[in-house]
Amino acid sequence: MDLLIPGLILFVFAHLFKRLFPKLRAFLGSPGKVVLGLVMLASVVLMVMGYRAAEVVPVYDTMPALYHANNALMILSLYLFAVGGTKSVLVGVIRHPMLWGAVIWAIAHLMVNGDLASVVLFGGILVWAILEMVLINRAGPWENRIKGSLKGDLKALGGVVVVYGLIAGVHIWLGYNPFVMAQ
Repeated sequence: MDLLIPGLILFVFAHLFKRLFPKLRAFLGSPGKVVLGLVMLASVVLMVMGYRAAEVVPVYDTMPALYHANNALMILSLYLFAVGGTKSVLVGVIRHPMLWGAVIWAIAHLMVNGDLASVVLFGGILVWAILEMVLINRAGPWENRIKGSLKGDLKALGGVVVVYGLIAGVHIWLGYNPFVMAQ
């Protein structure tokens, strides 16, 4: 937790910086964006190292039946991340697809991880994503001018298949097989 919590705080701060300090961010310009990008990268490294090093402190029991739901939610989460960067039909319908992807990702992980480090990490990301959406929505109405096509959705779906396979492979390599229920 010594690295996890500072990493999470840096992650949230770097992501909320634009919303909380818009004039300062504009003043800092491109060099400021580079620094924030490095802070975000460092925050992810700290969170991963902190999560991996954290002692397992059970908070709640998980239900093995939820492992399949977790995998389905992860596909949906990745799809929302993907369409956020494309000109898909869905991106013209849903506001904040990437943030909704983060919300679903966090909930999916909380469904199958009941230890303290997971609650801090995934719960923290969940709270950040919701707070980010609230701040964006308070800044003004949504004026989406993107007219997407089914081609964008199909590209996103193709990317999801590849990325899901890579993520599953990394999880298995780290010793967390997402396709096998915990004992």
